[in-house]
Amino acid sequence: MDALQNIRLFQELIRCGDNIYTWCYDVDGALLHSNCPDEGVLNTAFTLFGCKDRMLERGRRSRLPVSVGASIGLIWIAAFEKEGEELLRCWAIGPVFYHDISMRSVEDGLREFRSLEISISWKSQFIRILRAVPVVQSTLTSRYAVMLHHCLTGERLHPSDLDAEADIPHLPDVPQAARDRHRVWMAEQALLQMVRTGDLNYKQALSNSMAVSAGVPVDSPDALRQGKVSVIVFASIVCRAAIEGGLSPEEAYGLGDRYIQTAESARTMDDLMSLAPMLYDDFIRRVHKCRTNPKLSAQIQRCCDYIEMHLGQKIRASDLAILVGYTEYYLTHKFKAEVGVSVNDYVKFAKVERAKILLKSTDLTVQDISDQLSFGTRNYFSRVFQDVAGCTPVQYREERSLH
Repeated sequence: MDALQNIRLFQELIRCGDNIYTWCYDVDGALLHSNCPDEGVLNTAFTLFGCKDRMLERGRRSRLPVSVGASIGLIWIAAFEKEGEELLRCWAIGPVFYHDISMRSVEDGLREFRSLEISISWKSQFIRILRAVPVVQSTLTSRYAVMLHHCLTGERLHPSDLDAEADIPHLPDVPQAARDRHRVWMAEQALLQMVRTGDLNYKQALSNSMAVSAGVPVDSPDALRQGKVSVIVFASIVCRAAIEGGLSPEEAYGLGDRYIQTAESARTMDDLMSLAPMLYDDFIRRVHKCRTNPKLSAQIQRCCDYIEMHLGQKIRASDLAILVGYTEYYLTHKFKAEVGVSVNDYVKFAKVERAKILLKSTDLTVQDISDQLSFGTRNYFSRVFQDVAGCTPVQYREERSLH
């Protein structure tokens, strides 16, 4: 395959995991093409923050890929297509964040560019777009850089061949280690709460957590040993959360011991790769099963499971009736008789419980959470939350942040 075909394949591969776009510039910095729907705003940012000029300067003097970024925390990865020593085109992927950045930090960081006369309209669009920019660990972006370089040149590099210090200005506010550890803690709380409740709709939370942390940091050159430690620690905390969720200690510790032994027996990283998601799914399903009310009929239990799995959608009794083959009238009466509350109230309670997890474990705004759970408006979300939890979403978040 030629370089362009390689790039197209590379685009598809990286977008399977993260929402990362690809950009191509000529030697004068003109954008030739990209696959970004917000091309105009992000290309302007790439230029305004000086990233494009630094990319071009690097491409003229070096063959190695580079990371370029701005003090607000945005990062692009660039690699170069050359003929001999002559630069032909610059290819970039991004933007991404290396670590979690609050929108307030971004707005504060934009003030240093006030001399560029950034319009209010552009700034508003830019902030909106940034909410969807993924956080990608530096170890992964280094791999993306050498993969992009290989697509363009056929040359194989190792991440250690890249510059030790990328061209990335650092944010002056909170130390990166503190931001990373806080974000890991928040993601961990969401994972453990889902174990305690037997929440089958866990996959996005697990994916987010794995994007935040590669596991327990072990000062060892042995990657297999580090992988084993990470799985063992993960199995231990999930096991305890499962007990808190109602799984018997005998079953939980026995299951945890089996996964720990499997991890210890692993001979390769491939043996470990699927172990953490497998054990997490196993514990979740066991907790869900033990929390399932044996007094519920199969049809009503199916409705409850459907509600838990579709909290991001508007859920109507008529939809549930179709699901189990009942009339809406019969379903609503049977549901209340077995569960003790109406379908609408059960949906509200379930959504508020999910909102509590998001308030405790993420930096999502109240509006974002309202949108994610399909409440319609923030006011309605706040009213329902207060009716169920006895306080507003803001009060709940503030109270939990003190503990």
